[in-house]
Amino acid sequence: MPLAASAILREPKVTVLARPHFAEPTHLPVQWMGEATDGERLAEFAGRLCYMSQRNPAGRSTRDYLENIKKQGHGSVLEHANYSLLLEGVSRSLTHELVRHRAGFAYSQLSQRYVDESDAQFVMPPAMIGDDALELAWTTQIEGALESYIALVNALMTRYSWVDDKVHRRKMAREAARGVLPNSTETKIVVTGNARAWRTMLELRSSEGAELEIRRLAVDVLRVMQTEAPAFFSDAEIYVAADRREAARIGFHKV
Repeated sequence: MPLAASAILREPKVTVLARPHFAEPTHLPVQWMGEATDGERLAEFAGRLCYMSQRNPAGRSTRDYLENIKKQGHGSVLEHANYSLLLEGVSRSLTHELVRHRAGFAYSQLSQRYVDESDAQFVMPPAMIGDDALELAWTTQIEGALESYIALVNALMTRYSWVDDKVHRRKMAREAARGVLPNSTETKIVVTGNARAWRTMLELRSSEGAELEIRRLAVDVLRVMQTEAPAFFSDAEIYVAADRREAARIGFHKV
């Protein structure tokens, strides 16, 4: 059964679901300077509270203040700002790596036990894109795996026909049949992390040594986060690496 072109994904999709909302307490007002997002102001407020420096004696803008925070390595104040992203068009191979980042993160991922994968999409590994022979070999393997999955689900539904609860029967069939699906099967995952955790993950996964698919995603996420909270990621540089693919580097380490 040939795969439809739409079933083969070549790029991830990143959507912002939630961002910080800062409600400044009226009894502890900060002398704000410059433009800033709510997440950035929340981090500045938390940092200034430590020294009761709300009057801003140094006359710094929020973004200058946070630049100094990063330079000094005082990343704990960045942990107050949480961002939730929906990641789509990523493979289960990628999420196996992603969920290893535990501190400061929360994850909710599509369940193959409950969701029918007979019309699943699949993420082509970036290393194969553009090479006709490799793309054909990969697609052939994916088509065979999907056919096996569909056949197994049908056979298992028949085998467990004595189970009256249809929802439970489908779950039994899908959880067993999913074993033949490849790591390239597309998944969707909601990821919530604080700004410090995002910085750490992105530094590691956008580097030249990272696996290509998660590196591609990390660069995309970095671009999104630089828009969401420029001050938190202003020291990140995206560049074309020696392998002719995008990578990124972070200026201030151990923040």
